Amino acid sequence: MNQTYNPYDNVLKVVEDAASILGYTESDIEAIKYPERELKVSIPVRMDDGTTHVFEGYRIQHSTSRGPAKGGIRFHPAVNIDEVRALSAWMTFKCAVVNIPYGGGKGGVVCDPSKLSENEIRAITRRYTAAIAPLIGPEQDIPAPDVGTNAGVMGWMMDTYSMLKGHCIHGVVTGKPIELGGALGRNEATGRGVMFTTKNILSRLNIPVKGTTVAIQGMGNVGSITAKLLDKEGMKVVAVSDVSGAIYNPGGLNIPEILKYLSKDRRNLLENYEEEGMNRISNSELLELDVTVLVPAALENQINSDNADRIRAKVIVEAANGPTTSQADEILEKKGITVVPDILANAGGVVVSYFEWVQNIQSVMWTEEAVNEKLKNIMDPAFEAVWNIADSKHTTLRTGAYLIAVKRVVEAKAARAIWP
Repeated sequence: MNQTYNPYDNVLKVVEDAASILGYTESDIEAIKYPERELKVSIPVRMDDGTTHVFEGYRIQHSTSRGPAKGGIRFHPAVNIDEVRALSAWMTFKCAVVNIPYGGGKGGVVCDPSKLSENEIRAITRRYTAAIAPLIGPEQDIPAPDVGTNAGVMGWMMDTYSMLKGHCIHGVVTGKPIELGGALGRNEATGRGVMFTTKNILSRLNIPVKGTTVAIQGMGNVGSITAKLLDKEGMKVVAVSDVSGAIYNPGGLNIPEILKYLSKDRRNLLENYEEEGMNRISNSELLELDVTVLVPAALENQINSDNADRIRAKVIVEAANGPTTSQADEILEKKGITVVPDILANAGGVVVSYFEWVQNIQSVMWTEEAVNEKLKNIMDPAFEAVWNIADSKHTTLRTGAYLIAVKRVVEAKAARAIWP
């Protein structure tokens, strides 16, 4: 695999392809090819052993043409500026394709949470929040959880920002604990959106939900919730994986037991899990299993030019951001594999983050049932719109999603014009 791969190049290619179909000139899309703001910060932290370590962090706002920047905070050793830049752009188009009034942003800190204590993670969070505080706020830029972060981290961010401002500001982040203004249903929102999207694509392809085989790469928040919900819908989850490897059972895995085991301790990994009839396979082997649905729910660039020709799934539903490279997309299209793109499939998280933000602003609380119903009422029409435009233009679903998203961003940019 090419180690010089830049995910932002992937973003630009898809945007340019969509712009060409829409008939836009280079000048029409020039401004959205560049992030509006990029901040790099140093985060000195006193570690538990008394030493000082300086971590590197970023916050990038790709676009605020349609509203405040919106996007998660990632704590991961592989975080770098090109990755954060790409993730911020994907957020711009994700918000546009589901038509919520946000632009795109993203943040990250280069660290490995699995090797840090809770005190160290909290110290990193607070110092990072203080460093990016000039850029964020309920009307400017609203962070949320991502890989390596969770509701607890968002609570610390909210508290730090509030302390700096001198009063409680719930709406500065989403994905918070319920006690701090979080939304009911937010924790499951991305996975629930993936479930809605999976059912929608199977319906369009006339594939029954019951008994359909699924492989899920990644058992973090999104992958585990997706596994739980697809299993509850009657689909047969035959393989799942985490950083320690993958497990496979052609007869179907016991998803409730796996989730129970993983939730007991954050250090529990699949490499130590056992159940009757399962086999251990590698992450790469999981991607190449002969299943109906493959759900990549890990990191970027997992399906690429090196392995795309060995993918055997009929449908790929992208729960992760950017799991498929543009070169792989071309190979998969030739093989007749349907790919439901990330900016549509995993938009459930940002949709319910939007609901949380609205509730914070209005000082109201919706029931979980209401949140889930509102989520479905956004995800289903968004899927239909993408399917219909892709069908009418004879393009892939990814291109269809970008036709809708790029048009909305370009039109917003044009309506505001360039200042001064």
